[in-house]
Amino acid sequence: MDMKDEETSTDGGSTPEPQGDTGHAPVTGTGAKRGFAAMDLKRQREIASKGGRAAHTNGTAHQFTSEEAREAGRRGGRSVSSDRAHMAEIGRAGGKARGRAISVAKPAETSAVSRAATEVDPSKHQ
Repeated sequence: MDMKDEETSTDGGSTPEPQGDTGHAPVTGTGAKRGFAAMDLKRQREIASKGGRAAHTNGTAHQFTSEEAREAGRRGGRSVSSDRAHMAEIGRAGGKARGRAISVAKPAETSAVSRAATEVDPSKHQ
């Protein structure tokens, strides 16, 4: 039997999962969680917190200097900004949010001011 025959189904439907023993759970997400991943989030946080405290106590925890943090921010910014589609999406979302904020703020912001400016004093126009 040819390898191609094993990969395609006879009914013309989708291809089945490749056969073989890799020693790992399937990638489809149906494998049971084990170890740390199987714990509830509260327990995971407790354990992680203990690890962080221990690292600081031992003096092995890394603390960024302001220069290291600045450089890491630069590298991250370069990485993100190189994806033009992503940057366009961010800009579009920001523009929409700004438009919503302005349209919501205008009636409340301008209502008292514009009423005072546009109200006509009847005693002055007689």
